[in-house]
Amino acid sequence: PYRKVVDGYVTDEYEYLDASQEAKYIIAQCNVNLDEKRHITDESVFARHKGDFISVDPKNVQFMDVSPQQMVSVSAALIPFLEHDDANRALMGSNMQRQAVPLINPVAPIVGTGMEKIATMDTSNIAVAPYDGLVTNVTSSYIEIKPLHEEDEALYLGLGNRIELKKFVRTNQDTCNNQRPIVRIGDTVRKGQPISDGACVEDNRLALGTNMMVAFLPWYGYNYEDAIILSEKVARDDILTSIYIEEMEVLVRNVKNGKEELAYDIPNVPAYALRNLEKTGIIRVGSVIHAGDIIVGKITPKSVEIEPSPEENLMRALFGDRAGDFTNSSLKAKPGMEGVVIDVKVFSRLEEGIEEEDDQEEKKAKLRNDLNLRRQKIEEFKKEKLSAALLGEVAHTIWDEKTNVYFIAPGKKITKSDLARINFKKLDLDAQLVEDPEKNEKIYQDIILKIKQSMEQSENIYRKSLERLKHGDELQYGVRKMVKVYVAKKRKIEVGDKMAGRHGNKGVISIIAPIEDMPFLEDGTPVDIILNPLGVPSRMNIGQIMETHLGMAVKTLGYEIETPIFDGATVQDIEAALQEAGLPTDGKQRLYDGKTGEPYKERVTVGIIYMMKLNHLVADKMHARSTGPYSLITQQPLGGKAQHGGQRLGEMEVWALEAYGAAHNLEEMLTIKSDDVDGRNEAFKAITRGENPPPSGVPESFNVLVSELKSLGFDIEFLKEHELNEEK
Repeated sequence: PYRKVVDGYVTDEYEYLDASQEAKYIIAQCNVNLDEKRHITDESVFARHKGDFISVDPKNVQFMDVSPQQMVSVSAALIPFLEHDDANRALMGSNMQRQAVPLINPVAPIVGTGMEKIATMDTSNIAVAPYDGLVTNVTSSYIEIKPLHEEDEALYLGLGNRIELKKFVRTNQDTCNNQRPIVRIGDTVRKGQPISDGACVEDNRLALGTNMMVAFLPWYGYNYEDAIILSEKVARDDILTSIYIEEMEVLVRNVKNGKEELAYDIPNVPAYALRNLEKTGIIRVGSVIHAGDIIVGKITPKSVEIEPSPEENLMRALFGDRAGDFTNSSLKAKPGMEGVVIDVKVFSRLEEGIEEEDDQEEKKAKLRNDLNLRRQKIEEFKKEKLSAALLGEVAHTIWDEKTNVYFIAPGKKITKSDLARINFKKLDLDAQLVEDPEKNEKIYQDIILKIKQSMEQSENIYRKSLERLKHGDELQYGVRKMVKVYVAKKRKIEVGDKMAGRHGNKGVISIIAPIEDMPFLEDGTPVDIILNPLGVPSRMNIGQIMETHLGMAVKTLGYEIETPIFDGATVQDIEAALQEAGLPTDGKQRLYDGKTGEPYKERVTVGIIYMMKLNHLVADKMHARSTGPYSLITQQPLGGKAQHGGQRLGEMEVWALEAYGAAHNLEEMLTIKSDDVDGRNEAFKAITRGENPPPSGVPESFNVLVSELKSLGFDIEFLKEHELNEEK
């Protein structure tokens, strides 16, 4: 949207222009100076025209921005002092905000831009009140709100007045979304008002990281090349701790020679390995798992060449010898995995009675319970509303729906004691309740119709859920059952994790130093994080320094601040805030070395900076392989952590080994450690016998090359030296 400008006068008219239309007009920025009558007072103004910034006479200006933030994205508008950052670093800063990990203790920035609340309200990350109402019940997993207005009552009955909160829900990035209630019983809420915090939300404001006391200082070489030094306090107090949720999936299929099964008694597996499994073969919720543990027990029938005789089948059926018939194809925890099972979901087709009877009954009982709760809520509503409507009216036909026995005699004026005699569950709602026809119609429209609609809606939900339970879940062809297991992992900050500020100032943690070794202020306060001052001049992201100074000032003064981009605090404002806080106006303070206790020679920039933990954790990147899977064609080890692969030794690495003259190492790398199949088997045998490995053979990749050349019509024969001499 743009405000229309005519002859230097800013009108109240707004127009929406797209990018192609915008280029045709001269558009001024919104921070031009105006007088009381909204005339532009500047002699010349900066304006945009055809992609250029030009200086023009105010009379030539045709439109004006409505906000300084409208020309940047939401994520860029969250960067304070964006106008003081180089564009490349601002781009990195806005991109890295998307990689921020939700922390278990989210903290909103004390130096924000004012967009934090807007960004949060426009996401579905928090729960909001569906109508104006009174909070009647609050738990960690749901909030109940009673409506204040009659028009919301039907919605209230349909919802069952309960707003469910997301509890430890997995996101697509494996991070965790957990909503926490922020209202109390007895609070009045407006429609659309936030009633919970969520992932990366504190007090309805976006909280992607945490505020930290920073010093810009080289520290014993540990912040060389943008590395970051953290205080032990940050790890100890869970300031940068996050929860990850990993989803693992098992499919039970129909195979060619039988059916796979979920099983507790897995062949050739010790009892200890089955300690966490239920009798169904699925791990218990709450189990702590480590690498290699069985998560879901599954057995697959072996492909049998010879059909067993009926006698053998009988013997196996009687004595349960499954080891000969089935192979273990269980799901196991991957290397390096540790966590707690927080949820298990089982999906199955309903054919041949796969779903256990107990499971079916349990699910049906839950559906019936939900229906009864809804009915109870509707009955309470019926009693409350009808009692209020009938009190003082003259009774007409207030009787039992089935027996036609009157609760109140016709023609009697209804009192409170009369209402106590009415059994509202058995009351005939279709009868004329009161003598006044108009009043009767109003009761029917305002109360009885809502009750009937809500009851019908509740019955429909129950029927549909029951129908789905009967037919089972929709699974892909050939799959009989699918099990999903969710494992939560608590990740503290550690050396090797990546962190970043909002100005593109990213780095990797090089050391988590003891609190007593960290530099401290004159009052003894140790800093939380140390950044390299050399990361500022060449990167030209001065916004981080301004944020640090302003953060220190407002922290000392005890409030938080919003400084919108292009229209925020100036250098003079920051100096004034520092002065008010009783701090040096250049933002530098005397700092003491925690190791020696001596003051540093120069004063150091110290303040509060907002830092985020990014979704690049060293624990997810750590990987090692001894033996593992090989490629079918080249017989070389697979690559990457996902395939449990090896480290690639490319052409340039070969040059490095050649330069060192490491001939034996090189030979080993290119043969038995790679794709010399016979050689690696022989080497394994030799090592187990305690002998020296034999000379390596021909790599499989050479055979692949020969095969390719043969396909081109070259007759190539590969002979050893003595075979060649014999032929001659």
